[in-house]
Amino acid sequence: MDVILKQDAQPLGFKDDIISVKNGYGRNFLIPQGVAILATESARKMHAETIKQRAKKDEKLKAEAEAIAVTLAALTLKVGAKAGESGKIFGSINNIQIAEAIKDAGIVVERRAIKVIGGNPKELGSFEAEVKLHREVSTTIKFDVIAG
Repeated sequence: MDVILKQDAQPLGFKDDIISVKNGYGRNFLIPQGVAILATESARKMHAETIKQRAKKDEKLKAEAEAIAVTLAALTLKVGAKAGESGKIFGSINNIQIAEAIKDAGIVVERRAIKVIGGNPKELGSFEAEVKLHREVSTTIKFDVIAG
């Protein structure tokens, strides 16, 4: 079954993507939740026209995302966590804490767009995370987990 996404739905895709999903998932979850619509012939024609009209706006958003990506790539964030004497932290660092550290640096990024490379850190040290700012723009940020 082909559906057109009405909003970003990770890991499926981004708004206005046409994706194939299993019938039950599409009919019982995506369509009733308002995440997607059925990709009928008429819906595809309307979708093509919408994409055409939105092209200029999307270019502007992409340029803004690229500027933010350059700024983020230059940053090294500090994320504080309670740690024991051996350097292990209590719990782990997740995308919510990284999003807060980015927000403290003056940039707002949705937490769902952040993926920690190699899993959530559970000790002090330097790590990396991937931030997807736009459909075509992503960057890798460095962050240090410090005691505190």
